[in-house]
Amino acid sequence: MTLVQKTYSDVWDLDVFFKGGSDSEELRTHVDALLNKIDSLESSANRFQVPSSVEQVKDITGIIQSIKDVALHTSQISAVIGCYLAANTADKKALALQGEISTLSARFSTALLKVQQTLSKTEDNVWRDLMQTTALTEIAFVLNEWREEVSLKLSEDEESLITALNVDGYHGWGELYDLLVSNISIKIKIDGVEKVLSVGQANNLSSHEDPIIRKNSFEALEEAWAEKEDLFATTLNRLAGYRLAVYKKRGWDSVLKEPLLTNRMSEETLNAMWGAISRYKEPFVDYLNHKARILGTEKMNWYDIDAPVTASTKKLTYQEGAEFILKHFGEFGPELETFSRKAFEDSWIEAEDRPNKRPGGFCTGMPLSEQSRIFMTYSGSMSNVATLAHELGHAFHSYALRPVDWMNRQYAMGVAETASTFAEMIVADAAVKAAESNEEKIALLEDKIQRSVAFFMNIHARFLFETRFYEERKDGIVPVERLNQLMEEAQREAYGDALETVHPRFWASKLHFYITEVPFYNFPYTFGYLFSLSIYAKALEEGSEFERKYIELLRDTAVMSVEDLALKHLGEDITKQEFWVKGVMLCVKDVEEFLELTSIKG
Repeated sequence: MTLVQKTYSDVWDLDVFFKGGSDSEELRTHVDALLNKIDSLESSANRFQVPSSVEQVKDITGIIQSIKDVALHTSQISAVIGCYLAANTADKKALALQGEISTLSARFSTALLKVQQTLSKTEDNVWRDLMQTTALTEIAFVLNEWREEVSLKLSEDEESLITALNVDGYHGWGELYDLLVSNISIKIKIDGVEKVLSVGQANNLSSHEDPIIRKNSFEALEEAWAEKEDLFATTLNRLAGYRLAVYKKRGWDSVLKEPLLTNRMSEETLNAMWGAISRYKEPFVDYLNHKARILGTEKMNWYDIDAPVTASTKKLTYQEGAEFILKHFGEFGPELETFSRKAFEDSWIEAEDRPNKRPGGFCTGMPLSEQSRIFMTYSGSMSNVATLAHELGHAFHSYALRPVDWMNRQYAMGVAETASTFAEMIVADAAVKAAESNEEKIALLEDKIQRSVAFFMNIHARFLFETRFYEERKDGIVPVERLNQLMEEAQREAYGDALETVHPRFWASKLHFYITEVPFYNFPYTFGYLFSLSIYAKALEEGSEFERKYIELLRDTAVMSVEDLALKHLGEDITKQEFWVKGVMLCVKDVEEFLELTSIKG
């Protein structure tokens, strides 16, 4: 009997949640029900009293259950609406719904803060006893974290006011950026035919084999960012100004305080990571210089960084890309492969290459349904395959946490990027090893190195730009010309002066600078990349038996600091540069092999 291979759709299924898209009556019913749930939670939060004895543990578990119920419904509805907008940036009904949910989310945040503030007033001895009860011991880490965070913030009334103002003052600016980008169309000639592309489609041309198309696409995008640069600059300045005003009121003198708290990371760890990268950046500068010579230029141009260096760069259909991923996931462990196959078969992925989609890629969770949805624009490059594997890694992280209490599933971005880059690495490394020719091996190896360049140089440039921009923003509005200058300086420093042309308006083009939910949406990527290298090294040592240990590590990601996580599961001190150097040196080996294989081309 011959098994018929299932054909995977490259368009996701959202009707399984609410039939009819943004016009769904079922969705409207859920939004109205959420409103009632928030009304009830607000009443409960107002009645909730400061615990005075361990006997009040039932009051705490009751209010936490109400918080969980609202959180799950809010997350699911918000995620679905976000998917509608990502897949069709012209969906005005979804845009209106997003505004409605933002208001409800703010009310939920205020009620949650009230509960946290009330709990924080518990006497220390009562608190210790409560944390040792059977009902709370499992979630004690998160409750202690709440208590600590409240102590760092303003009064209940002041924080509630900030949360209320966030809707139109803070998140509103982030939503304005999304709207501005959604209205951008890029006109460019490909094979003699003028095409109108979305930003995401135009970005995919950075790896096109034709240097003229790469250059024209870059220039068309840069022109589009320049056309609206005053609007983007105003948006970025207002977001930063709002954040800084809140930090000042709280008495926070460092712009890194919130992102480090959010990522459960010490500044010592962050400095050790960037220090190790800066010490060993030279091989990646050599790679860029060498690649520039292969491409026929003296130094690397920004629009050539992702250029293919071989004529035989493989293109994979979406179906081929899916099977490629599943094959190599299966070699790591059965659970990752089985889970990912279900994601393909049940149409969890939106990958179709079409206009009116937002740029970039993401994975979002539907917690009520215990499913995820993945968004990207797939055009057949190995980079696209890697992105797809990356997002499946995020989804697997959520899957691994299903048996865990909801309170212990709120993991930070740094460890989230660990799971995604680990999945990406499985596919990239296996692809290099399975290469059937030198040309193919060079292409696949370079795809791996490009990720190292992205995490060690591109992300570093974003971090340098953002820290310096925030410092200057403390003294007032930073004009467009200065933003361009700051970005160019950051890129030249981060890339070791390997670039001939840079991307001065990158600050306008990158969504991550405008995301309001997570501050400093940059360094966690590099953390996840290097942290996952250590995990991957252990996986290679132990084979398929390691998958169970990997899942155990993922289940701890929301209940301890990253330093404790590394110590428990890897036996490593990540506050020291030595840990990070080991990961960087693994990437240097890729560069050395690439230089050897392409020495004739150079």
